[in-house]
Amino acid sequence: MEHRKLLNIELNRVSAEEYKMLPESGIVIVLDNIRSAHNVGSVFRSADSFKADRIFLCGICATPPSAEIHKSALGAEFSVDWEYCKETPDAIKKLHAEGYTVLSVEQAVDSVMLDEFVPEPGRKYALVFGNEVDGVSQEVVDASDGVLEIPQYGTKHSLNISVTAGIVLWHFRLTGKIRTTEA
Repeated sequence: MEHRKLLNIELNRVSAEEYKMLPESGIVIVLDNIRSAHNVGSVFRSADSFKADRIFLCGICATPPSAEIHKSALGAEFSVDWEYCKETPDAIKKLHAEGYTVLSVEQAVDSVMLDEFVPEPGRKYALVFGNEVDGVSQEVVDASDGVLEIPQYGTKHSLNISVTAGIVLWHFRLTGKIRTTEA
């Protein structure tokens, strides 16, 4: 069995223009006051990889163009649509009006563990990720339709925002594919 690494030209990458023409996934990301532009860039990169439709950058989040975002996004800030909202609750209201189910990713009373959550086919989801220190603000958790939590087994019970986004996006894409195949 050959395990040769693929060359870049073998990866069948699409251009930023082709990416924008791909079918919508029904997944939107909301970043609630992320301090690090590198974390914002990493989320752009994961959003591109898993085909999120849009990112809302709220509050103190850095916005493109930014050398720090570009360094970790590797150009994904050009493929993934984004918009800025000064206040995260305003983004939540807009998404509710657009028919999204808003889920904060946070440790909270009555949260649903990610491994127990299966997205409903055809439903649009907005996933809210919070500040590196304080997490998703309580005001935003209160405005959400539910809360998802990633099960953790170590001593920290804390993941970097960009790692969290990657895990949750992967879960949504994986479980969405399983549900679509079974339907």
